[in-house]
Amino acid sequence: MSRSPLNKNKNSGGIDSNVNGMQHPLAAKSVQLDQIWTDFKIGIEQIYDARTSMSRTRYMELYTHVYNYCTAVNTVNQSTPATGSRTRSGIFPSSSGRLINRGSQFIGMELYSRLKDYLAIYLIPKVREANESIGESLLTYFTAEWERFKFSSKVLDGICAYLNRHYIKRECNEGHDYFEIYCMAMTVWRDKVFNNVCSKLCNAVIDLIRRERNGEMINTRLISGVLDSFINLGLQRDGRSCKCKITLEIYKLHFEQKFIEETENYYMNESGQYLKDNSITEYMKKAEARLNEERKRVQDYLHEQTLDPLSKSCERILIEKHLEIFHSDFIRLLNDEKIEDLGRMYKLLCLIASGLDKLKNLLEKHIKDHGRQAIDECGDTASNDPKVYVKAILSVYLKYHNLVVNSFDQNTGFIAALDKACGDFINCNAVTQTSAQVSSKSPELLARYCDSLLKKSAKNPEEDELDRALDDVMIVFKYIEDKDVFQKFYARMLAKRLVNQNSASDNAESAMISKLKEACGYEYTSKLQRMFQDMELSKGLNEDFRKLPNDANAVDFSVQVLSSGSWPFSPCPEFTVPSELERSLQKFSAFYSNRHSGRKLNWLFQLSKGELVTNCFRNRYSLQVSTFQMAILLMYNRGDIFTVNELQQYTQLKMEILQQVLAILLKCKLLVCDDIDETGELKYNNKLELFLGYKNKKLRVNINVPLKTEQKVEREATHRNVEEDRKLLIQAAIVRIMKMRKVLQHQKLIVEVLSQLSSRFKPNIPVIKRCIDILIEKDYLQRVEGNKDEYEYLA
Repeated sequence: MSRSPLNKNKNSGGIDSNVNGMQHPLAAKSVQLDQIWTDFKIGIEQIYDARTSMSRTRYMELYTHVYNYCTAVNTVNQSTPATGSRTRSGIFPSSSGRLINRGSQFIGMELYSRLKDYLAIYLIPKVREANESIGESLLTYFTAEWERFKFSSKVLDGICAYLNRHYIKRECNEGHDYFEIYCMAMTVWRDKVFNNVCSKLCNAVIDLIRRERNGEMINTRLISGVLDSFINLGLQRDGRSCKCKITLEIYKLHFEQKFIEETENYYMNESGQYLKDNSITEYMKKAEARLNEERKRVQDYLHEQTLDPLSKSCERILIEKHLEIFHSDFIRLLNDEKIEDLGRMYKLLCLIASGLDKLKNLLEKHIKDHGRQAIDECGDTASNDPKVYVKAILSVYLKYHNLVVNSFDQNTGFIAALDKACGDFINCNAVTQTSAQVSSKSPELLARYCDSLLKKSAKNPEEDELDRALDDVMIVFKYIEDKDVFQKFYARMLAKRLVNQNSASDNAESAMISKLKEACGYEYTSKLQRMFQDMELSKGLNEDFRKLPNDANAVDFSVQVLSSGSWPFSPCPEFTVPSELERSLQKFSAFYSNRHSGRKLNWLFQLSKGELVTNCFRNRYSLQVSTFQMAILLMYNRGDIFTVNELQQYTQLKMEILQQVLAILLKCKLLVCDDIDETGELKYNNKLELFLGYKNKKLRVNINVPLKTEQKVEREATHRNVEEDRKLLIQAAIVRIMKMRKVLQHQKLIVEVLSQLSSRFKPNIPVIKRCIDILIEKDYLQRVEGNKDEYEYLA
């Protein structure tokens, strides 16, 4: 097939098709539509006839018909239009009235019209047969005919490609209402067939989907085939292009809206009846299954954009309409520990806007109640046994933390509810109510629990287990309001462990301080780290001291030198050192003064300890004693019996302390007293005798136990120190804020102070007010003249 050249010479003024009575060699031959239409029509019938197939040769013949017609030269003289104008055939008239052909001309309007008319006539019996069908038979017939027509139209579009590329494209560019052949065929199908049976098709599809929801097996290809026509027939012109774009206008208008309305009605009836006949647990399973079915339905045969409106409608009917029932059963599921069902409820309510808000509040209240109940069940044991108290807290926390992680997908709202609830019941419960400082009891017990973990004992856990236990401590620590109270008690107990050298693990001690530093910052642990530094310095100091020449009767003696600002120890009560130790003390004091001139040593005898070897009993015992106990026992080198008054005069200890020291020696039967009265309280004139018949299964005996008075004084001193430190911290915070703000109202100052100090403790409003008054007296602040509710910073 030879193709005529098109517009070969665009710069020429045109080629006269008849020069000196001879045909120009570039001119195309004239082809009229009637000459080709008969054969072309037979070809179209062959294309749309499903019973026949078309060979490649026949396809090219039809293509050539279109090409020849479109490139035919129309030389029929027409009435001459105005000079320079253009005729519909594309012939440009010259100023002399002759038609000038600019290469081969593109014509095709008549062919386009005949094709459109042919398709309209072809579809008449299809419309009649579709109108006579209903239900599934209509879907079957429509789907088959639609697929056949669509495929055939694509073939026809290929044959008319030349017409599309030139004539139709030119007409569209000029603003005329033309489509490419395939799109034109689709519009004919839409106008002649689809619009006639659209409503019946929609009803048949919805009925088929209803049957599928009821559990019947259906042919989903029928639905996808019909909906394919709903989608592909939403044709719109793409600007001035001859091509068309597909929109979902028909799909949404004629199917989606009605489908979603029918879906809502279906699930409204089903959900109400199902809840009457079944529990909420079974209903949630049903709702979850239904939602999954609808999502799969979209994947199988609905358009993907239907997913969002369909899902929202189903969620509103299946879940939002029944929120009260979900909420009422949530607590029951928590009490029954239905983890799987709680997870299912969470996933369902996640789909509803604000669907989880009520659950968060219910969970928070439930955890508070359960936490307080768990501590109540421990009784008085929790007040005296830190391990029982902390384990009770951890059991509640871990239970609901696992629930939030596994069932509630670590939702931040539920994590916040867990944190708030834990902070509430940890700081305010039956145990804390027994203390004068309600919020101080939990940090004190937690510090004591840490002490039991880190103190050397026969029950110390393995290193890995100890590390996990310290992680658990940090969990509880996170929720404690008065972290400064914990710091004070922890520092005091750490100091004792270091001084008495009974830490279970130096690595564990360092790890705990690192965890506290990470949680609260460097300042929180600076004194704790200084304690370790002092212990290291003391080791070197003792090594140098031992290098000094010793006397023949020198006591094996070592000293720990502690910086007074870092260690939380009270001054030593009045006490006279035994003469056996006095020489060693003087020697070390002189050694230290030579090393560090200007420094003063204050001996803490209440923390000192020693070892005595006995030679007066049947067996030779090694007694581990406090310095106070040592002083009393060494007196019995001078005699076997002493009165309480004599012992007090020798040691200079207060009677309250001396009575407790003697009570321990009497209890372990190193001393005996025959003239003590029924009250068991020692008097000044009571005589204490060394019991020479003393026996013990162990040859190494530890009688160095803490004094009750000492423990009580320490606890009271710790709380006093906390209160004093808080006042200083509050004043410092006020000064920082006012230095930055310069002028600030009273209420705003209170709010900012609370915000700054909330990570350490929760300040009391009256204390903040007192601190403001103190700073005013110290001329850090003054009230603004004329406005007593406002403060001004004084530089």
